[in-house]
Amino acid sequence: MPDPAHLPFPESGATFYQELTLTNERPWWQENKARWEETVRGPMERIMASLKAEFGEAKLFRPYRDLRYGTDKTPYKTHQGAYVETLPGAGWYAELGTGGISTGGGFYRARPRELAAIRRAIDDSARGHELELILGELTGSGWETRGDTLLTAPRGYSQDHPRIELLRYTSLAVRRPIGPEVTGTDAVTERIAADWREIEPLVAWVSDEFQKVAFTQEG
Repeated sequence: MPDPAHLPFPESGATFYQELTLTNERPWWQENKARWEETVRGPMERIMASLKAEFGEAKLFRPYRDLRYGTDKTPYKTHQGAYVETLPGAGWYAELGTGGISTGGGFYRARPRELAAIRRAIDDSARGHELELILGELTGSGWETRGDTLLTAPRGYSQDHPRIELLRYTSLAVRRPIGPEVTGTDAVTERIAADWREIEPLVAWVSDEFQKVAFTQEG
């Protein structure tokens, strides 16, 4: 069996996280931190640097979990996320985890005024239908719609609204895995770029609504 540290990216990183899942403890992490830097962090940094000119500067998340909340006290994340913001709370996302690389984009958090703007746009017949068309095309291409949702209709909207399912979202994004046949940082870079271009209509739709709020606040 080949040395996991010398497998091609992203398989080497996925193997690292598969092992971390089994031994999510500080001694194991300390012993394997250099391997994480070589097979996970380093390649992701290089990929994001290559994408910067087209999409913007990425933030790579820290490997340590916030243990203040929840019952899971394992100290380390079992994935490495990278995020390019178009506006605070919205943008493109890529992740390396136990199953390999996945890509996504949309809005991941929204302050009350931003969420209200998103809902007004969904309520609007033209803008709401535009979002339906965007999501319909993406789900038809294998993208999964994800996000946190309310159990009922948001205040001010009827349960029988034609887009009630969209109105319930408090965060909304799409996500799709990259197949294991895509190996090597150059190939992964090209695939992430292609995926992000494919979901640009959704990121732009969300960003437009966020920008309206920002413009109003500045004015």
